[in-house]
Amino acid sequence: MHGFTPLRISVALATVVAVMGTGVAFAGSSGPARASAPAQAAAAADSTELTQRFIVGYKSHADEATSNTAFVKDAKAKAATTGERISFERRLGTGAALVDLPDTEKPQDAQEAMAAFRSDPDVAYVVPDRRVFPTAVDPAEYRYQWDLYESQAGMNVPSAWKQATGKGVTVAVIDTGITQHTELKSRLVPGYDFISDSWTATDGGGRDNDPSDTGDWANRGQCGKDRNGNPVPARDTNNSWHGSHVAGTIAATANGYGTVGVAHEANIQPIRVLGKCGGSTSDIVDAITWASGGTVSGAPANKYRAAVINMSLGGEFACDQAYNAAIKAAVGRGTTVVVAAGNDNADASAYSPAGCANVVTVAASDREGNRAAYSNYGTAVDVTAPGGETAQRADDGIWSTINKGTRSVGSEGYSSYQGTSMAAPHIAGLAALLKQKAPSLTPTQIEQTVKNNTRGLPGSCSGGCGAGLADAAKTLSAATAD
Repeated sequence: MHGFTPLRISVALATVVAVMGTGVAFAGSSGPARASAPAQAAAAADSTELTQRFIVGYKSHADEATSNTAFVKDAKAKAATTGERISFERRLGTGAALVDLPDTEKPQDAQEAMAAFRSDPDVAYVVPDRRVFPTAVDPAEYRYQWDLYESQAGMNVPSAWKQATGKGVTVAVIDTGITQHTELKSRLVPGYDFISDSWTATDGGGRDNDPSDTGDWANRGQCGKDRNGNPVPARDTNNSWHGSHVAGTIAATANGYGTVGVAHEANIQPIRVLGKCGGSTSDIVDAITWASGGTVSGAPANKYRAAVINMSLGGEFACDQAYNAAIKAAVGRGTTVVVAAGNDNADASAYSPAGCANVVTVAASDREGNRAAYSNYGTAVDVTAPGGETAQRADDGIWSTINKGTRSVGSEGYSSYQGTSMAAPHIAGLAALLKQKAPSLTPTQIEQTVKNNTRGLPGSCSGGCGAGLADAAKTLSAATAD
């Protein structure tokens, strides 16, 4: 497996390490004095997260919900009460405000400031700007793609291609961005880089219209510590090229060159939110909004609104109002939101966005059709798809597109990964097939059609695997063409 440390990426990138940066690792930060902040990051429960950024959503009747001037006035009043300098960073696409405490690194200061906002009857919610991580742990290479065609635990995709290929449907991949690859270049439509912090982005700048993946390598401990005080990452890691792998599973073109995606004629819209040490809630909220056709201040209008969003990422915290607001609005615009369940062999409801409402949460199965040993489970899971398990053989993982560069961009290649990150894009691709065949289907109808046409896992599932193992051909056959 190219460039992957088994503990952090190929097995456990969905492990939610609630790393809360004290500075430059977070969206919107700037200034040389804060450049070393990620090494100081720490982790804790929601009540004690070490973060100087949080998101404030006002009730619709409040002036602060729409007026930046009113918000700044309110923030000054709360600053006078708490004794902390409270800075207004920007509006998110949902209308919520991103708030910063630039002069503190003390968790109690942030908690006091958040409490001041929560006590205001005009405030609907206040949540930390949390950090999340990717959930992942060579038709010449089609022989490796058991997940598409094997009768035991594959998803029965080739038979579905007789009915749809995803043509004309746009799938947004909210992830690490994209690298140049023969399999992907003809499938791309313009995306966006929503990483607002230059240290996290590793590309020398903040937000821009270039969603190229410039890498997410990190040295041991560079991303702070987990809740047990262990360094994150536990050892030096190389670039994951996670977004490219996910994109290939969805829509690698059927050009006879290498692999083929579930919806191999769909469009991929790469949206970059994850870089060095993960990504922040505020950037992801804006990415969800923009991908689904909403307006985000400072970003151009999205001319290729996504019918489907894939988010193979997550954090260990219950779904909060910031995520819920963005996802609900996206679904309201007609976008199906598919997310990874997470890779901690735990209840998915404790993770976000896996535990959020209005999403299709996907667990992972292995090549024998068992729930993969790492996969999260539970009532939050809607459906299961192949995610692979490489503990015994690399061939039992999910084969897809990557870049070969370890700490810089190199040549294109392929690799076998495992994770719910790999399971989710199977369902995102299936949603694109459905949307092509029956364009009038709503996100709710797409989810229900997928769930109604699963088959039982041929192996075992403890804890709950949703409706069962997705079956692409059966699902397409059940959809009535418009």
